[in-house]
Amino acid sequence: MAELRDADTSASSGPRAGDLGARVVSALVLAPVALAAVWFGGWVFALLLAIAAVLMSVESARLLFGTDSPIAAAPLAAMALLAIVLATMGLPAAAVALAAAGMAFSLAARSWKAEPLWPAFIAYPYVILPLVALIWLRGDEAYGLAAILWLLTMVWAVDIFAYFAGRFIGGPKLAPRISPKKTWAGLIGGMVGAVIVSVGFSLWLGIGAPILLAIVALGLTIIEQAGDFAESAMKRRAGVKDSGALIPGHGGILDRVDGLIAVVLGAALLSLVHNAAHPAAGVLIWP
Repeated sequence: MAELRDADTSASSGPRAGDLGARVVSALVLAPVALAAVWFGGWVFALLLAIAAVLMSVESARLLFGTDSPIAAAPLAAMALLAIVLATMGLPAAAVALAAAGMAFSLAARSWKAEPLWPAFIAYPYVILPLVALIWLRGDEAYGLAAILWLLTMVWAVDIFAYFAGRFIGGPKLAPRISPKKTWAGLIGGMVGAVIVSVGFSLWLGIGAPILLAIVALGLTIIEQAGDFAESAMKRRAGVKDSGALIPGHGGILDRVDGLIAVVLGAALLSLVHNAAHPAAGVLIWP
């Protein structure tokens, strides 16, 4: 979650105090809601994700389909909501299959209208797969709660540490053509934050191997930054500064969860591979 939008920026181009204040207030309001939903899990968690699914669908339609019409986002939102229901009922494979079917129908419709196919190829996996992955990871009885809390706090730490490292250290830019404010100092700062949170999380709860989690966190930090860049590229192509104006200081919901989307998908893939080798180990955080 992009706790501080465009998390790393040089000292000369840092946000004004008012913007920073709005971002902090928004984070302080929304973070407890997210944490509470994760804590309760089940249908409470699904309800939060359902709200996010609709908002993500509307913003994705704006960035990828080039329209602000809610009608254009309706098929994507409907498939996302149905996928959330299936995943919450313990049918994540069916949820993924539904996402594939929705994408296929969208591709067929766009082909019939002679419209570009690539927006559907991106929109359906981008919106639906991370939602299903979150429910699947949270559903693990032994480690699901700890796994999601770790992922959330790690992503928040990456954004916060990257913001302050980029602001006060500055230096060379990562990819100025895509996201001109992100720096190498910010990336390194984000890695430091991810390692600190991961090691502290493991020691505090007494689960997982701290060194192993730190190594995983370094990889997920790079994935998180890739998620930020992917959303930045979509916004640049759409010619907009933010994906929306829902959250003061942050922009839209995609601006807030761009890194989390990538991290959750990376964590779910890692968990699938790990579970194939160690079926009794649980998700992501190892005993």
